[in-house]
Amino acid sequence: MRVGTFNLASGRDAGGRSVDAATLRAALADVDVDVLAVQEVDAGQPRSHGTDQAAEVAAALGAPDWRHAAAVAGTPSPFRSWTPVDPPVLRGPGEPVDGPHYGIALVSRLPVRRWQVLSLGAGRARLPLQAPDPRTGRVRWWWFPDEPRLAIAAELAGCTVVATHLSFAPHTALRQLVRLRRWCATLPGPVLLAGDLNLVGPVPAAVFGGRRLVEAPSYPAGAPRVQFDHLIGPAGLAAQHPQVRRLAIGDHRLATVEISPR
Repeated sequence: MRVGTFNLASGRDAGGRSVDAATLRAALADVDVDVLAVQEVDAGQPRSHGTDQAAEVAAALGAPDWRHAAAVAGTPSPFRSWTPVDPPVLRGPGEPVDGPHYGIALVSRLPVRRWQVLSLGAGRARLPLQAPDPRTGRVRWWWFPDEPRLAIAAELAGCTVVATHLSFAPHTALRQLVRLRRWCATLPGPVLLAGDLNLVGPVPAAVFGGRRLVEAPSYPAGAPRVQFDHLIGPAGLAAQHPQVRRLAIGDHRLATVEISPR
């Protein structure tokens, strides 16, 4: 089984422009994975042409089953109001998009026995980002609030894959990872954790109590310096052919690995 994780960045290309559904599918056309964790996924957002990005990723991979969990209703922005989605709700194939949402997704070509979602809360930290002022058009610094963080679990035959996107504040991400570790201990094993953890190198594997299955820098996509995108599993998983590569969309690189129980 080949598993991957990819920060979609709302389907933006290298120039920062959000692509349409057809271009998104084309960018993922040669991605060959059975299960893919996806972060920063838009649904019905004006900024990304109203595309249901989770459904488009699934279509590109030929995956019949997927779930999208919205962390935010509205568009995350330092100058536009948005509402946390609490409790989180999983939306899957055939279910319509009810207004603009933003969150994470987990896509599977393999049959999923059960889906689950976990709320990890939000940190109080704010991230400084540059963006155009909507009143003047001039680029300025804004303090961007942390959004609620989530995890999606897909119970497959023989293992469980958990997708997540942790806080950009390291202390909050570590706290969320500890909570995630406790939740994963209740799921049918072996459990593979996949996602943008916003923690570097060997740190998340050590905290989660697993093994790094991919060891390569993944961010930023153009000239990666650090590894934020991780695939972590127990010692009982054999891992082969780890790969990190750049796609035409997203600001992180795609990380994949082939796994099998020992």
